[in-house]
Amino acid sequence: MAFYFEKVKRHSFFMRYRLLAILIVLLVAGCKKKKQGAEDVPIAKAYGKVLNMSDIEDIAKGAGGGDDSIVKVNAFIEQWLRQQILLYKAEQILDEEKKDVERQLEEYRKSLLIFNYEREYVNSHLDTSVSENEIKEFYDSHQDDFILKDNIIKVNYLILDKKSPRLEKVRTWFRSDGEREQKQLREYAFQYAINSFFDNDAWLLFDNLLKQIPIKTYDKEEYLRNNRFIEAQDSSYIYLVNIKGFKIKDSVSPLSFETENIRTMILNKRKLKLVEEMEKNIYDEALKKGDADIIVKTK
Repeated sequence: MAFYFEKVKRHSFFMRYRLLAILIVLLVAGCKKKKQGAEDVPIAKAYGKVLNMSDIEDIAKGAGGGDDSIVKVNAFIEQWLRQQILLYKAEQILDEEKKDVERQLEEYRKSLLIFNYEREYVNSHLDTSVSENEIKEFYDSHQDDFILKDNIIKVNYLILDKKSPRLEKVRTWFRSDGEREQKQLREYAFQYAINSFFDNDAWLLFDNLLKQIPIKTYDKEEYLRNNRFIEAQDSSYIYLVNIKGFKIKDSVSPLSFETENIRTMILNKRKLKLVEEMEKNIYDEALKKGDADIIVKTK
């Protein structure tokens, strides 16, 4: 019985809430212009704060009409109530330091201004040219920072439809390092390949190759040590793979694989140095000109 009365009570509350929203929508829809000096209508309150009809006029007008309007007005009122209740609770619970949002906002504003100034300064003063010698020197002196976390390979591969012509010839070309055969292979790949990759200098992640080629292996490192030419098939395609080189994870990564990372590291170091020098220069200049000074010095 108690549950029944609770259910009736809740139903009554929501009906009242819905009727209020309908009334608001009708009132706003019927008033093209609010009369100057007319008394505002309160529609919700929480801890001494009041939400008036005028506060939601734009919401109700923009909602159009019908059930959609009622849903939007209801949602706005409920969100307003939730916000006021949470704000009141925050005011009651938080200590003064944590409630001092003006100080926090001011600190954030200062940090943001300095950050934007430093970024503009770096953008206009940074030398972005990095020579190959700089990259090589950095690589040689930071080898411990370039340990591979994954297996990498140099590879050529070719994916062909099983119905492609001259497959035996293609297999012969694929296994040859001769210039003429390689030229014929690339011309054939351009005409018939579903996908192909021919770059003897590029390093790729072995895991990325496994996404392209249906190779089954439970020990990737051992597989790389014992396979060079690989042919795989599925119901539609033939896959030809030539592993031209590999590096096992936990070994030192090759320079060519790390070039762009090193370039970024060098530029980041330059940025830090540039900002440090800029800060020191403007600090010293302000002290020299008397624009800044330490009035009371500690002993």
